This record gives sequence, structure tokens and C-alpha cells, in this order.
Amino acid sequence: MDLTVAVALLLAAALAVTLALAIRQRRRLDRVARLVHAAPGQDLEMASQALLDERDRARQQVAQADQELGQLAGLLGVGVLRFDDDLRVRFANPAACTFLGREPGGLEGRSALEAFADHEVEALLLSARERGASGGEVRPHGEDGRALLIRARRSPGGGLWVALDDVTKLRRLERVRTEFVDNLSHELRTPLTSVRLLTETLARDLDDLVVPDRVRDRVARIDVETGHLVQMVSELLELSRIEAGGQRLFLDVVDMAEVVRASCERLRLFAERQGIRVEVRTAADLPLVRGDAERLGQVLLNLVHNALKFSPSGTTVTVSAVVQADRVEVSVADQGPGIARADQARIFERFYKVDRARVRGMGGTGLGLAIARHIVEDHGGRLELESAEGHGATFRFGLPIAADLATGPGDRPWATQPAGSSS
Repeated sequence: MDLTVAVALLLAAALAVTLALAIRQRRRLDRVARLVHAAPGQDLEMASQALLDERDRARQQVAQADQELGQLAGLLGVGVLRFDDDLRVRFANPAACTFLGREPGGLEGRSALEAFADHEVEALLLSARERGASGGEVRPHGEDGRALLIRARRSPGGGLWVALDDVTKLRRLERVRTEFVDNLSHELRTPLTSVRLLTETLARDLDDLVVPDRVRDRVARIDVETGHLVQMVSELLELSRIEAGGQRLFLDVVDMAEVVRASCERLRLFAERQGIRVEVRTAADLPLVRGDAERLGQVLLNLVHNALKFSPSGTTVTVSAVVQADRVEVSVADQGPGIARADQARIFERFYKVDRARVRGMGGTGLGLAIARHIVEDHGGRLELESAEGHGATFRFGLPIAADLATGPGDRPWATQPAGSSS
């Protein structure tokens, strides 16, 4: 069961039980109050006994509700804990005890630090107590232990509800996938590079020979297809490194107006061959942003190249950079066939492609937009799409304006984060 759904069901059940108990208790107290008012003085002893009976029944109801809640939580494969305001465990279902290496019932009364043996979790719960919600992923028993996804939410009645999901197998599969792609890419890169070199050599040798045109065309086709394979291998390796956190950004102040102009200039000849005009619009005195100029240039190259591939001859691709609040917004708009709504939700997935018949015979790897999305997100932005089928497409992203522009080249702050390149 999905973690969010499981926790929602559990909280809903707890709320329903609490509400039912409150309604029942209110009705009983109303009956007792009517009894006291009906016979003041003479039936005080009877009224007192009625109050005591109601108290006992209320305690039994609460105990029964706690038992039912515990049975419901025990059916879940998700760990569920209840902390009081002092961050001490008041309830823990069997899954939570298993995840944290405790015997059933061995967590009640323990502090957050004793339960998890991790200061990061304690800080996470403190944050949830103050802000209302918090979450993260930890390994309480070291790198070889379980990987637990933690979500904590403040309860309206005080304390915290905490849900634990064991994602150890998922992380292991992700690591296996990353290692497989990495190894495969390295193994394929060398022979593919050799094939392409041999093809280029063969094409040059054919210039000195009299051979049919169809032979030259086939050799050229081999070179093109080999180039596509080399590009795919390189992008697979690049995306694998991005997702594994192996690539780094070198952040500095960046002139996005210059990055936009340079990226469009690199694709000028390609645009001319396609019969497409590239229009650059940058605001006057555009402020500098904080980012990695090389990576941002690769994002723009990918977006502009895609726009050119999908645009018919005689149209215009517009690349803009303007100020929006505290960010510089960069957009690439084309007048191509647009992207269907059904495709928009998946356009940034790896290997996903829209109708190939509309790419005018120039296929891609389906990795470029996935890589571009990662780079933009690593800069603290979000790559967004706006499109209607038959009315072109616009990709845009925003970058934070550099707050401190007084630093010089020798003392500018350098930060490192995961990053990647585009197609």
C-alpha cells in the first residue's frame, strides 16, 4: 500500500474513533446534567454515582478505541509511531518496531533519540513539531542497514504522527540500475567510437575511388546511425551520473543574456539549413544570476535544438530572458505542431518521445529533456512546458538573481551540486 494512502487511512480511522467517543461522552454528560438538575440535593449521591459510572465507561471506550487503532495499525506494512509533545513514543505498530530493530512493545516510552539513535531524526521531528510537517530519508543503523523514508506531521490534539516506509529494496534496485547503465555505457563507448572512426576513414577513402552513389549513401548512413548510438551512450552515462549525484555544478555569477546569445549563435547554421529564424529577446540591463554557465548553456542548446527540429520551415523560434520578481526567466518558444496534453505529463521522462513522424526524420535519444530538467532543478528552478496541440510549445525556467555581485573572480563562492549536460 502506498505510504500516503496508508497513513491517511490510519489518521482518518483515528479521527473517526475520537469523534465518536467525544459525541458519546457529550451525550452521557448531558444526561447526567439533566439528572442533577431534575433532583437537586436529594439525589446528589445518585448523580455522583452516575458520573463515576460514566467515567468508567468512558475509560473503557478509550481503551477499546486504542486497541482497535492498534489492530488497524498492525495490519499495515508501514511503520506508524505516535509521539507526545516531549517527543516520547506513546504508540508504535509492529512494522515500526521491526524497522527499528525492536521487539514488539519495545519502543513505548522511549525518546526520539533512543528510538532512532540518530540526531538527524530528532531534528526532523523537532522541525515537524514547530512547522507542522517534515520528512526525509535516513539509515538509523548505518549504510548497511535499512533505508527509511520518514514523514512526520503534527497532530491537532498535540504530539506527532510519524510514518516509516522501508525503501531499502528500492534504493538497492536504483543502485543496480545505475551501475548497470554505467558499466554498459563504458563497454559500448569504445567499440562505437572505433566504428565511427573507421566509417569516417572509409568515407574519405571513397573520395579517391569510383563507386556507386548508393555505396556512399550507405556509408554516410552508417556514420549517422553510429553517431546517434554514441550520443545515446554518452547521455545515458551523463544521466546516470546525475541521478547518482556524481556530477557537480560550479556556481558563479552568470550573464544569462550572453549565455542565450552564445547558445543561439552555435545553432545558427543549423537553423539556416532548416529555414527557421531564431529571434533573441533579452531585457536591457538583465541582472546576473547564480549558476553554472556551461550547464545552463547546455540546457539552452537542448531546448533550442528541439524547437528547431519540431518547427516547420519559414517559422520563428523565440528565445527570451526577462526579469520576473526575484528571478530571471528564460523561455524558448516555437511555432511547431505543439505537444498533445496526453504527452505533456511524460515529456521529461527518460526515453519518452512524442510522435516521431513530426520530427522531420531527425530522431533523438529521448534523454535530452530529462537531463535538462535535472540541471534546472539543481539550480533551484523548475523546467515547465506550455503547449497546445497545433499551436507550438514554450519551455521556460527561472533562475535566482545573484544577491552578491561584489565578489571578484578569485574569491567568488563556489558551490557543488549534482548536474549534467544536455543532448
